[in-house]
Amino acid sequence: MRARHWIWGVWILVLLCYVVPFALLGDIHAWYGSFLFWCVVGVLVIAANILITRDFKDQSEGKE
Repeated sequence: MRARHWIWGVWILVLLCYVVPFALLGDIHAWYGSFLFWCVVGVLVIAANILITRDFKDQSEGKE
């Protein structure tokens, strides 16, 4: 998958970090529901960032 798709995926996850805890989990008064969701999404964002940057290359290689 191209990096552009992964970037859109990260934006969707960021949007979900606002919508899910305040809209879907709003009636749950315990903090651990939102915290667990944010932890899982945090791991997904880290994984997406690794996939986005895996094809980055150093531009200065071979220019000596």
